[in-house]
Amino acid sequence: MSQLANQLAIAEREEVSRGIRGLLGAPLVTQRGVPEIFDLVRRRQEPIRRWFDYYCGWAVRVEPRLGYARLVKVRPSTDASRPARRLRTGRAPFDRRRYVLLCVVSAELLTVPVITIGQVAERTRQATATDDVIPTLDTASRSERRALVDALRLLENLGGLEIVDGSTENYVETEDAKVLYRVNTTLLIRLLALPIGPSTLALPIGEVAERFEELLVLITREHRYGPANAPDTDEVEISPTQHNLWLRHSVFRRLIDDPVLYFSDLSPDELAYLTSPTGRQLLRRAAEQGGFVLEERAEGVLLVDPDSLSTDVRFPDDARTANVAALLLLDRLTEPMTIEQVRLATGRLLSREPNWAKAFQDDGSARLAGEAVAVLRDFGLVREAGGVITPLPASSRYGVQPPEVTRQEDAP
Repeated sequence: MSQLANQLAIAEREEVSRGIRGLLGAPLVTQRGVPEIFDLVRRRQEPIRRWFDYYCGWAVRVEPRLGYARLVKVRPSTDASRPARRLRTGRAPFDRRRYVLLCVVSAELLTVPVITIGQVAERTRQATATDDVIPTLDTASRSERRALVDALRLLENLGGLEIVDGSTENYVETEDAKVLYRVNTTLLIRLLALPIGPSTLALPIGEVAERFEELLVLITREHRYGPANAPDTDEVEISPTQHNLWLRHSVFRRLIDDPVLYFSDLSPDELAYLTSPTGRQLLRRAAEQGGFVLEERAEGVLLVDPDSLSTDVRFPDDARTANVAALLLLDRLTEPMTIEQVRLATGRLLSREPNWAKAFQDDGSARLAGEAVAVLRDFGLVREAGGVITPLPASSRYGVQPPEVTRQEDAP
């Protein structure tokens, strides 16, 4: 009986850890999109909720009847390295226009259970036409229709829209495309992951652009840490309990959200907390419960997911030419290099392999170098400042060591 109980306990721990990492990889999990992860989260929702609440202060909302689970992640900072992406071959990031259309379309869809793509376009055109700041949607323009399609396809991928008939992509070619959608209004509302609704600010639209950073702080304020958003401020007195809670959540949010956490990027209080005996104990416990492999180095720490469930991007990875170029450049980035030196090194790579990266072979070394450096920067492997690319300690994980040659007479 005890052996069976042990097996059941081990199975539960494994399922909880997979559910945790699955939600980190896709904070919105639907039964229709990822049924395996959704089923894990549904069955093990209580221990998964406790893990996220204790270590990160994030809420997990599970709606079994509606078929989705939502990890509500809050971080009071912008990060351009994690944009929404177009669901096309190049997976280019959303530009400002696509973000605007995504927001307008989502707002227009909240009042209808079913709708055609023509009706979506017309309602979006009317909404943008009556706004003094947003340019009016021009459905006669192919580029505008493509931008609208990119926004709609993202909503489809997230589960907010379900195609009943037709194909969204057809609208790029013609305004007369016939597509019918079923709208999941409840899920659309859950897309906004904020503790405070933007509509509660009651701010004139003309002041939004110039006060954006201030507004971002206001709508991401979490009152559990005290009256002020950051407990290290001198504006109000924060209790020791609130301060310790903020330290734990701020450190672990960065630890599981960022590819690598360098000690040099932490505040003195955060560093003292993480390197304390309590912090180290919590760090190892969080990694074990989440199914991560913890790497502790002199310069920082990182969590490795052996199953790659907790991320939607990987490195090393040969899916994109830029990723391959980034890995090859790491062999040369043993010391700081200027961007021009990186471009020259990239050009030599292209010359050495004429059948590789054909899209970059003709005067494309500068573009490939820029994309490769962006990959390395996003994974915390290099830092770019003043036109100089400096390798960071984590880059040594991917270095190629010279082989050790053992003479036959020295072999055991």
